[in-house]
Amino acid sequence: MDRNISNLLGKIRELEEELETELAKKRDELRFSIHDRKVRFEKEIIEEHRRLKTSLLSYLIQSELKHVLIAPIIYSLILPFLLLDFFVSLYQAICFPIYGIPKVRRRDFIVFDRHHLAYLNLIEKFNCAYCSYGNGLIAYVREIAGRTEQYWCPIKHASRILGTHSRYRRFLDYGDAQSYHDSMEKLRKSFGE
Repeated sequence: MDRNISNLLGKIRELEEELETELAKKRDELRFSIHDRKVRFEKEIIEEHRRLKTSLLSYLIQSELKHVLIAPIIYSLILPFLLLDFFVSLYQAICFPIYGIPKVRRRDFIVFDRHHLAYLNLIEKFNCAYCSYGNGLIAYVREIAGRTEQYWCPIKHASRILGTHSRYRRFLDYGDAQSYHDSMEKLRKSFGE
């Protein structure tokens, strides 16, 4: 890999670590901690959250009609989401062991923790669970697709594309035939983070 690119990737890793440090500070400010994937708030924070919760009746009365009318369309995506989840998980379970690709853990991407927020009412918690599932599922699918692409075709596109997956930056440059032939097997085995 080009030295300049390697240096930039190092800076990105440093920034990610710095971001995690800042997020930890923010967790301290908001007075919660995470132990064994479980969120713990201080007692007085939970009481404050409960005080700020909008009642279900108030929430429904304050809801705009357009939000209520469009909700069935939004929630109709649950069936395609479930089918995608099933088939991508099945694909990974069958194909990844054959090719020696490490499996993606769903729980690293699909996280349900917003129900711990005492300031959310039942509808808000349901909405958060739906969004957590949908966005987590897309991230999970993207990681599986990214690992598949890394194994079969780890070549960057000629044109810049938006929203590349985390593995893309390690891919070979478009048009670099020598690196493709020299590095393909190494890339197929370099799934460590």
